Amino acid sequence: MSLLDEILKANATFCAAPPVDYTQEDHAAKLPRKQVAIITCMDTRLVNFLEPALGIGRGEAKVIKTAGNSVTGVFDGTIRSLMVCIYELGVKEVLVIGHHECGMAKTTSESLTKAMLSRGVPKEAIHMIAKELREWADEFHHPEQNVSDAVEQIRMNPLIPKDVPVHGLIFHPRTGKLDIIEDGYSSIK
Repeated sequence: MSLLDEILKANATFCAAPPVDYTQEDHAAKLPRKQVAIITCMDTRLVNFLEPALGIGRGEAKVIKTAGNSVTGVFDGTIRSLMVCIYELGVKEVLVIGHHECGMAKTTSESLTKAMLSRGVPKEAIHMIAKELREWADEFHHPEQNVSDAVEQIRMNPLIPKDVPVHGLIFHPRTGKLDIIEDGYSSIK
């Protein structure tokens, strides 16, 4: 049985007897009830752990996941997602949440380039993104600093309103402990 077959079988079982009625308003909200967007890492250890540790339930927040909770440009995917969250979905605050033991701290443009070449990605394609790849992968060394950098990039972005507090936090993927790195309220006073 393939992975896709396993997923489809699990889905059929789930749909036959869902644990809750997801059609009810408290489970089906498109607008985040807590009016918050969370930018966090795609690390598998955060799945079904980060949101409960924050007291966030289904329908309460918009969650944007990227490798290393990175913001890489004025109009990158993270910023585009935030724009929809703020301008169309009622988000009033942003949490950038990095985590200890992040794998991006060990990732480099060189290691990614070698892996891409070994999988058949043409050198010309890698050359097209080499500068951006170095700026992204080689600048991430410390999760706490990356959170501060992402918060600053969002705060300074001309497309994000200045009245939106952008907080920076760090999460421990084994204990669930959350620490403040940047208090977004102090930057909008």
